[in-house]
Amino acid sequence: MATTARARPAGPTAPAERALGPDLARGFMLLFIALANSHYFLRGDTVRGGFPMNGSWLDSAVTWLIATFVDGRAFPMFGLLFGYGVAHIVRRNEALGPRGVRRLLWRRSLVLIVVGFLHAMLLYVGDILAAYGVLLLLGAWTVRWRARWLVLMAAVFFALGLAPSADSGSVSTDPPDASMLPPDLLSMFSERITVQPIIMLLGPLGFACPFLVGLLAGRARVPELPDRYRRLLTVTAVAGIAVAVLGAQPAALMLAGVTDVPGAAALELIGPLHDWSGVLGGFGYAALITLVAARLTGRTGRITEAIRATGQRSMTCYLLQSVVWAAAFTPFLLDLSGTLTVAGTALLATATWAATVAVADRMRRTGRRGPFELLVRRVTYGRRPSG
Repeated sequence: MATTARARPAGPTAPAERALGPDLARGFMLLFIALANSHYFLRGDTVRGGFPMNGSWLDSAVTWLIATFVDGRAFPMFGLLFGYGVAHIVRRNEALGPRGVRRLLWRRSLVLIVVGFLHAMLLYVGDILAAYGVLLLLGAWTVRWRARWLVLMAAVFFALGLAPSADSGSVSTDPPDASMLPPDLLSMFSERITVQPIIMLLGPLGFACPFLVGLLAGRARVPELPDRYRRLLTVTAVAGIAVAVLGAQPAALMLAGVTDVPGAAALELIGPLHDWSGVLGGFGYAALITLVAARLTGRTGRITEAIRATGQRSMTCYLLQSVVWAAAFTPFLLDLSGTLTVAGTALLATATWAATVAVADRMRRTGRRGPFELLVRRVTYGRRPSG
């Protein structure tokens, strides 16, 4: 009597078969992640949006650059690429059927939640991996939605972010608290165990719009077929980045000390404008890097390959950044949060990113995958992946 073999997961895409654009985008934008995360550790007499307001003219210039081009712009792009990656997994594993694909994605979400939780407790409380895991846990139900429903829900989540709010991180006056800068190990765990679940559960609200758009882009294979979508990519790059730059100016000029701090009512509008123009900026960055990657395909150089290798090991490199933040800023370690300036911290962030690029490139040349990428793949696919 004949039996039907149970379909097995297709496994991850081999590095040589991956599209250049998404990997290049992840690798380069980890620099922006480093710049965005590190300044929130800084202390000062007056702190707004994570920037001490009493620095030099160089600090003001760096503050303006980060607030304009980095903060609130890199994370949406990663949300977009996360959705694209999920769509790619779904397409490669259609033979498993809807339930099989959901189980595959749920295993992936589980490992992200566990690693993210440990990351937040031990290194950096602002972890986003667990939030991505929760998003995927719920988003696994959306991967087979029709395109119009994905567009509608993406628009709903985008609109929610436009609501006036006094809690926007881009204009907040909150200094780093004990969960960010714990005075001792006991405080570190006791503070972070209450903050981390909030970030983990509320984070998906901010990432939902880019994630859903990424699912659409993944279905259409936009990063893999840039010539077919050149006009869409060009319009998205120009319009998205332009809107992000313009939408950032009320907050960026205020944070740089060029303009005065407005009243509470204006701040309730400035914060969401900065944050959610950044969502379009994230789309614009992704489109721009996809266009650049299309021109580089087949003739990449050493630097491009190194950044690509970083993108292929983005989770490992992201966690390596947090090792630096923990060592540099934790009060019972180096305790540099009251010593480094905005400009000095930006230099540290850039050097940290460059070091992770060198590490990733070394792994590439020796044929090794990132350890955390291997962990995710092993849990997701239930076997040691060959790619």
